[in-house]
Amino acid sequence: MSSIAPQRVVRLHYVLKNIRGEVLDDSQARGTPLEYLHGHDNIVAGLERALDGQAVGAELSVTLMPAEAYGLRRDDLIQEVARGAFPVDDLAPGMRFQTQGDAGPQVVTVVEVGEERVTIDTNHPLAGERLSYWLEVLSVREATRAELAKGHPLAGDVDHTQVEDRKQP
Repeated sequence: MSSIAPQRVVRLHYVLKNIRGEVLDDSQARGTPLEYLHGHDNIVAGLERALDGQAVGAELSVTLMPAEAYGLRRDDLIQEVARGAFPVDDLAPGMRFQTQGDAGPQVVTVVEVGEERVTIDTNHPLAGERLSYWLEVLSVREATRAELAKGHPLAGDVDHTQVEDRKQP
C-alpha cells in the first residue's frame, strides 16, 4: 500500500466547510475527486502537511487557520481600477472575475461600483477564513516524468508515455 509522499499523485474526496459549518465545496457531491501532485504546492500548505504519510483509505478531519490555508486578509489588496477594465457593463458588488496577476491567475471580487471607478478586492475569496476539511484518500501513485516536469497531474486521457518520450534527446 502506497502512502502520500512528495512526487506522488493523490486522488481524494473532500468536504470544505467554513467556521459556521456551511459547506463551501464537496467533491463527492460533484462526483469529481481532487487529484494533485504532492509536494508541488498544488493544494494549500496546511492540507499538504496533514496528508503527508497518509495511506489509501485514510479518512481525516483537518481544521486550518488562515495562514495555513489561503492567507490572512490584506487591506493593501483592495484597490480602485477604471470601470472600463471589466468585460461587462452591468457590474455589481460581489461579482467575481478571473484575471492575470503578478503571480499568475487570480480572482478579483467587485466591492463597490462607481461611475468611473470600481473598487476590487484581490484577496483570495477564502482569505482570513478558518476552514475545516474532511478528507478521504482514494488512491496514491508515483507521478510520471511528464507530470513531474509539468508540476501537476496530467489528464487521464493523456498518453504519458508519448509525452515522456518526446522529452528524450
